Amino acid sequence: MRRFPLGPVALALTVALVSSVLALQGCSGGQADGGGGGRDGRSTAEETETLPPETREEGEAQVATPTAGATALIRTSKGDVEVEFYPEDAPETVKSFLKLAEDGFYDGIRFHRVEPGFVVQGGDPLTKGLSAAEVRAVIERQRTRTMRPQDPALGTGGPGFNVRAEFNSRKHVTGTLAMARSESPDSAGSQFYICLGPQPFLDGNYTVFGQVTSGMDVVESIEIGDSIGTIDVRE
Repeated sequence: MRRFPLGPVALALTVALVSSVLALQGCSGGQADGGGGGRDGRSTAEETETLPPETREEGEAQVATPTAGATALIRTSKGDVEVEFYPEDAPETVKSFLKLAEDGFYDGIRFHRVEPGFVVQGGDPLTKGLSAAEVRAVIERQRTRTMRPQDPALGTGGPGFNVRAEFNSRKHVTGTLAMARSESPDSAGSQFYICLGPQPFLDGNYTVFGQVTSGMDVVESIEIGDSIGTIDVRE
């Protein structure tokens, strides 16, 4: 199952097919094409392969609800990005993200999807242990449908559990931090995206749980294969 935001054309097609708006795909797990393959250059739900359902009952993160004002510093190979969170709007999502960050889950993960003017996406543990060049090569083979048997299915990785959707009234603006998912609203895991510009067609369909407060220039410079060093949580 791919985990990343769908483009406007793909989203409209998905609504017609399923009679409800499906989630932004590419951020939590599921097969991604690294931003290609859809009719508008973005992956479509029609091309998504569904993985066996996961549950959050086993291994659920046990962490206190973060207070308003919680922030984190995402240290990337391109520089630092500071974000603030919205625990009042997405408490379970924020708890899960902070728990994964504190456990070092994101350390060494590479960004596998970058679409100029749309989103930067990361959080797939399948990118760990791969070089930047290897990630780019696999994503290109996904895009051109020339996958090799040994290629990891980048874009499908997650933490082994899902987080229930917490759709809210927060808008998708430049710097919005939100969770990717597959067709199921409750399929978010570890993959997240940051908006490179306003994306109002995503509003209400994906869980917005934070906002970049500093380092947007770093986000805009990120390329496929760039990595996360650590995510330092500050409360």
